Amino acid sequence: MKKKLPLLLRILVAIILIQTLRFKFTAHPDSVYIFTKVGLEPYGRIATGITELIAGILLLIPKTSWIGAMLALGIIGGAIMMHLTKLGIEINNDSGVLFITAVSTFVFSAIILWMERKEIKFF
Repeated sequence: MKKKLPLLLRILVAIILIQTLRFKFTAHPDSVYIFTKVGLEPYGRIATGITELIAGILLLIPKTSWIGAMLALGIIGGAIMMHLTKLGIEINNDSGVLFITAVSTFVFSAIILWMERKEIKFF
């Protein structure tokens, strides 16, 4: 279980990050609404999508999973701050699903980073 849990968490976070890309890269109305509301449409939406793709890939590679977790923490931390300051918890009557997903992804990424801390070369 000690070796399976980090792998399961890495896969889960990667899936969450990668599955949202279709909304960002296809300019889904909800994604456009969110990034317009925070003043980052379209470049912020596309840059965030590219960064999430990179984080998702890095999470799936054992040697770079800690880098992916750190990147995910930064991205999702920004998303959480946008929810708390500009967007609100509920967006377009989603009952807070996007916010809950962001918080869960943040927590899972932090757990991954903690579990992979021995892989970080500068600590």
